[in-house]
Amino acid sequence: MSNVTSPPAAASETAVAHFAAKLTFEADCWDVHDAMSRGDQDFVLLDVRAPDTYAAGHVPGAINLPHGKIIESRMAAWPADTTFVVYCAGPHCNGADRAASRLARLGRPVKLMIGGAVGWLDEGFQHVFGAEPGSLSEREAA
Repeated sequence: MSNVTSPPAAASETAVAHFAAKLTFEADCWDVHDAMSRGDQDFVLLDVRAPDTYAAGHVPGAINLPHGKIIESRMAAWPADTTFVVYCAGPHCNGADRAASRLARLGRPVKLMIGGAVGWLDEGFQHVFGAEPGSLSEREAA
Protein backbone atom coordinates (compact mmCIF):
# COMPACT_ATOMS: atom_id res chain seq x y z
CA MET A 1 0.00 0.00 0.00
CA SER A 2 1.43 3.40 -0.99
CA ASN A 3 1.38 6.65 0.95
CA VAL A 4 -1.35 7.73 -1.47
CA THR A 5 -3.77 4.93 -0.57
CA SER A 6 -2.86 4.69 3.11
CA PRO A 7 -5.06 5.78 4.68
CA PRO A 8 -7.66 4.71 2.11
CA ALA A 9 -9.92 7.20 0.32
CA ALA A 10 -13.00 8.27 2.22
CA ALA A 11 -16.30 6.50 1.71
CA SER A 12 -18.32 8.02 -1.14
CA GLU A 13 -20.93 9.55 1.19
CA THR A 14 -18.19 11.21 3.25
CA ALA A 15 -16.42 12.47 0.12
CA VAL A 16 -19.64 13.93 -1.29
CA ALA A 17 -20.30 15.81 1.96
CA HIS A 18 -16.71 17.06 2.15
CA PHE A 19 -16.44 18.32 -1.41
CA ALA A 20 -19.93 19.83 -1.42
CA ALA A 21 -19.10 21.69 1.79
CA LYS A 22 -15.76 22.85 0.37
CA LEU A 23 -17.55 24.53 -2.54
CA THR A 24 -19.48 26.70 -0.06
CA PHE A 25 -16.15 28.16 1.10
CA GLU A 26 -14.31 28.55 -2.21
CA ALA A 27 -14.60 29.91 -5.73
CA ASP A 28 -11.96 29.42 -8.39
CA CYS A 29 -10.42 32.05 -10.64
CA TRP A 30 -12.18 30.70 -13.72
CA ASP A 31 -15.64 31.00 -12.16
CA VAL A 32 -14.90 34.52 -10.86
CA HIS A 33 -13.68 35.58 -14.30
CA ASP A 34 -16.68 33.97 -16.00
CA ALA A 35 -19.20 35.75 -13.76
CA MET A 36 -17.47 39.09 -14.19
CA SER A 37 -17.05 38.79 -17.96
CA ARG A 38 -20.74 37.87 -18.42
CA GLY A 39 -21.90 40.79 -16.26
CA ASP A 40 -23.24 38.28 -13.74
CA GLN A 41 -21.17 39.51 -10.79
CA ASP A 42 -23.30 38.98 -7.69
CA PHE A 43 -20.39 39.45 -5.29
CA VAL A 44 -17.79 42.02 -4.29
CA LEU A 45 -14.24 40.99 -5.09
CA LEU A 46 -11.73 42.09 -2.44
CA ASP A 47 -7.97 42.07 -2.88
CA VAL A 48 -6.83 41.90 0.74
CA ARG A 49 -3.12 42.59 0.14
CA ALA A 50 -1.22 45.77 0.98
CA PRO A 51 -1.94 48.82 -1.22
CA ASP A 52 1.51 48.81 -2.85
CA THR A 53 1.17 45.14 -3.78
CA TYR A 54 -2.33 45.79 -5.14
CA ALA A 55 -1.03 48.69 -7.25
CA ALA A 56 1.70 46.46 -8.68
CA GLY A 57 -0.97 44.19 -10.23
CA HIS A 58 -4.44 42.99 -9.28
CA VAL A 59 -7.54 41.30 -10.65
CA PRO A 60 -9.57 43.78 -12.70
CA GLY A 61 -12.55 45.02 -10.70
CA ALA A 62 -11.11 44.03 -7.32
CA ILE A 63 -11.38 46.54 -4.50
CA ASN A 64 -8.32 46.84 -2.28
CA LEU A 65 -9.14 46.31 1.38
CA PRO A 66 -6.22 44.85 3.35
CA HIS A 67 -7.41 42.09 5.66
CA GLY A 68 -6.38 44.01 8.78
CA LYS A 69 -8.73 46.85 7.81
CA ILE A 70 -11.83 44.69 7.51
CA ILE A 71 -13.88 46.12 10.36
CA GLU A 72 -17.60 46.59 10.87
CA SER A 73 -17.63 50.33 10.14
CA ARG A 74 -15.94 49.82 6.74
CA MET A 75 -18.23 46.96 5.79
CA ALA A 76 -21.31 49.11 6.46
CA ALA A 77 -20.89 50.47 2.92
CA TRP A 78 -22.39 47.21 1.61
CA PRO A 79 -25.76 45.59 2.39
CA ALA A 80 -25.54 42.87 5.05
CA ASP A 81 -26.31 40.09 2.55
CA THR A 82 -23.48 41.04 0.14
CA THR A 83 -21.29 38.08 -0.72
CA PHE A 84 -17.58 38.86 -0.64
CA VAL A 85 -14.95 36.92 -2.56
CA VAL A 86 -11.48 37.51 -1.14
CA TYR A 87 -8.03 36.79 -2.47
CA CYS A 88 -4.41 37.45 -1.61
CA ALA A 89 -1.17 36.56 -3.38
CA GLY A 90 -1.82 32.84 -3.75
CA PRO A 91 -1.58 29.48 -2.03
CA HIS A 92 1.55 30.54 -0.17
CA CYS A 93 -0.31 33.43 1.53
CA ASN A 94 -2.91 33.26 4.30
CA GLY A 95 -4.19 36.82 3.95
CA ALA A 96 -7.37 35.64 2.24
CA ASP A 97 -8.02 33.19 5.08
CA ARG A 98 -7.56 36.01 7.57
CA ALA A 99 -9.94 38.22 5.58
CA ALA A 100 -12.53 35.46 5.25
CA SER A 101 -12.36 34.82 8.97
CA ARG A 102 -12.86 38.52 9.75
CA LEU A 103 -15.81 38.77 7.37
CA ALA A 104 -17.41 35.64 8.79
CA ARG A 105 -17.03 37.00 12.33
CA LEU A 106 -18.87 40.11 11.12
CA GLY A 107 -21.69 37.88 9.86
CA ARG A 108 -20.86 38.51 6.19
CA PRO A 109 -21.19 35.84 3.47
CA VAL A 110 -17.70 35.10 2.15
CA LYS A 111 -15.80 32.82 -0.20
CA LEU A 112 -12.10 32.57 -0.87
CA MET A 113 -10.85 32.74 -4.48
CA ILE A 114 -8.45 29.82 -4.52
CA GLY A 115 -5.17 30.49 -6.26
CA GLY A 116 -5.30 34.21 -5.55
CA ALA A 117 -3.46 36.69 -7.75
CA VAL A 118 -1.02 33.99 -8.92
CA GLY A 119 -3.86 31.61 -9.80
CA TRP A 120 -5.51 34.37 -11.83
CA LEU A 121 -2.37 34.72 -13.94
CA ASP A 122 -1.96 30.94 -14.15
CA GLU A 123 -5.41 30.75 -15.79
CA GLY A 124 -4.15 33.14 -18.49
CA PHE A 125 -6.06 36.16 -17.22
CA GLN A 126 -4.40 39.56 -16.94
CA HIS A 127 -3.91 41.99 -14.08
CA VAL A 128 -4.52 45.73 -14.10
CA PHE A 129 -2.15 48.13 -12.41
CA GLY A 130 -2.48 51.15 -10.14
CA ALA A 131 -4.57 52.13 -7.15
CA GLU A 132 -7.99 51.86 -8.89
CA PRO A 133 -9.99 48.67 -9.43
CA GLY A 134 -10.15 48.95 -13.21
CA SER A 135 -12.49 46.61 -15.04
CA LEU A 136 -12.36 43.28 -16.76
CA SER A 137 -13.82 44.72 -19.98
CA GLU A 138 -11.12 47.42 -20.10
CA ARG A 139 -8.39 44.84 -19.60
CA GLU A 140 -9.71 42.44 -22.20
CA ALA A 141 -10.13 45.23 -24.74
CA ALA A 142 -6.44 46.18 -24.36
